[in-house]
Amino acid sequence: MEFMNDEYYMSLALDMAEKALGQTGTNPVVGAVVVKDGAIVGIGMHLKQGTPHAEVHALNMAGRLAEGSTVYVTLEPCSHYGLTPPCSERLIAEKVARVVIACEDPNPKVAGRGIAMLKAQGINVQVGVLRDRAISLNKKFIKFITTGMPYITIKSASTLDGKIASATGDSKWITNERSRALVHVMRHQHQGILVGIGTVIADDPELSTRLPVPGLSPVRIIVDSSLRIPDHSKVITDTLAKTILLTTAQADEDRIKELEGRGIRVIPCGEGPRVDMTLALSLLGREGISSILVEGGGRINGSFIREKLVDEVALFIAPKLIGGLGSTGNFVFEGYDQMKDAVTLKDMSVEILEDNVLIRGTPVWGE
Repeated sequence: MEFMNDEYYMSLALDMAEKALGQTGTNPVVGAVVVKDGAIVGIGMHLKQGTPHAEVHALNMAGRLAEGSTVYVTLEPCSHYGLTPPCSERLIAEKVARVVIACEDPNPKVAGRGIAMLKAQGINVQVGVLRDRAISLNKKFIKFITTGMPYITIKSASTLDGKIASATGDSKWITNERSRALVHVMRHQHQGILVGIGTVIADDPELSTRLPVPGLSPVRIIVDSSLRIPDHSKVITDTLAKTILLTTAQADEDRIKELEGRGIRVIPCGEGPRVDMTLALSLLGREGISSILVEGGGRINGSFIREKLVDEVALFIAPKLIGGLGSTGNFVFEGYDQMKDAVTLKDMSVEILEDNVLIRGTPVWGE
């Protein structure tokens, strides 16, 4: 059995928090464990925005055993009244002896205040146990709460020679079933999914989450400068998820009213002729969308890279060579003249999915 120390219990709390990825809205995912006299007496995780936080669930389970216990929590306990009461006050009221925290809360409403409240009441507080894992787990929340902008993940699938479709436009299927199932998990873990109008016209996708056990479907976001989306498109006619169209101030007002009359949210983003994506992401952030999975074609992907709007790249690669002088690559944009200016990836991970490979990384912009 693994040696039971602070990292052991914090790892359990982080494992629980990870299971809630995608279902806490603009809130972070948080896990908590209460330990008394060498035994786990309470566990909890934050499940949904507006509901009790992880510490509350764990303390409720611990009951009278909470007094004198050690509480492990993956994020600094809140110190302010929001949709729920402050967790720091609850920990103080329960007379816990020690609180071990993975990382501070970057939310300006908390930002060290929760830790200060606990210390002021004589509670032993330790911060930084498995900090890096905790920060990585809440990278979407951290980006959103500190900038107001959604965390952007570009997901793309290509052949070994970098093609996302054949010269005729055929793309079903590049990757294997296991890779495609993982994409649906990624959809579940993001609040929005974004594609260009070209993808909607060519493929008429549902852009929903389809898993053996039903998952959460993200808000569907379509970049459509001219509002040429067909009325019969699934994202218009079905009720699987909310749909937002990003357009420009040049869009036809009657068409906007027509679409809004069908329950579609239309957001003009700039004077045109193209959607101002930086403005669009800011406006989507105001709509409470804190993370977006970009599943567009090469041009959409390229525009996000060109504008340096990407936080993470997830590239699925299949062992196929298709060639084609007219076939499209993962990222279509003007590009760079010199290799030193190329975008590179850091913090990379590589996952083998049978005969497919998934490469993830954080973009580093060239000179």
